[in-house]
Amino acid sequence: MYDYPYERKGLRMSTHTTTPARAAGGPHPGILGLASLGLLIGSLISMAVLSGGGTITSPFGDTGTVAGFFADHGFAARFASMLQLGSAIPLGIYAATVYARQQRLGIRVPGPGIGLFGGTAAAILLAVSAIITWTQSQPVVSADPELTHALAYASFAAGGFAHVLGLGLLVAGIAVPALLLRLVPTWFAWVGLVIAVLAELSFLTMVIEPLQVLIPIGRFGSLIWLVAAGFLLPETRHTESRQTQGARA
Repeated sequence: MYDYPYERKGLRMSTHTTTPARAAGGPHPGILGLASLGLLIGSLISMAVLSGGGTITSPFGDTGTVAGFFADHGFAARFASMLQLGSAIPLGIYAATVYARQQRLGIRVPGPGIGLFGGTAAAILLAVSAIITWTQSQPVVSADPELTHALAYASFAAGGFAHVLGLGLLVAGIAVPALLLRLVPTWFAWVGLVIAVLAELSFLTMVIEPLQVLIPIGRFGSLIWLVAAGFLLPETRHTESRQTQGARA
């Protein structure tokens, strides 16, 4: 009845096979990165269009200006926050997908775990920021200037430097192993490390206000790099070996 005697005898099968490794399943990380970046850019464009060229005022401004924007452009803020919330979803899936790919590539160092933590945190914080912005846009809330201003600080913290800190960890968690194992071009990995450092330094905004400039640099620099990394990372060790051999030829 059985053609495999080792199954009847309870013998363990060897884990060494000559079957080529299959590509990891799941969505393509490059596409996920594009989706997240596209939705985030869409939220900024929609805010500008629907508010007649306006943007959400920095929470470091005066209370009247901050609260006035949400009182005058509530729908624009709600629509933009919807797209921002949507941007958080593919970002979180990206982090999980890349982590799975790194595991398949045999990377057994802390980097992938750090990247997964950073990407998950970045996605959650971006979503929290979007929800706070949506709350600010409600007439019952925007009618209270002090409350609206307080929520602006919370939204800025979550979707600003805290979110960018997570992005920096995600970039570093991909760039460091990729550099050591030569999974991507060396220059590209080093660019990722520079972006990651700038992203991590954005937390200084908490005490040095002018360093807010690091937030958009870290945010968009990280997202653009993550999109490229999603397309450059090999799916299997066999793929990586072929790429390495081709580069050496």
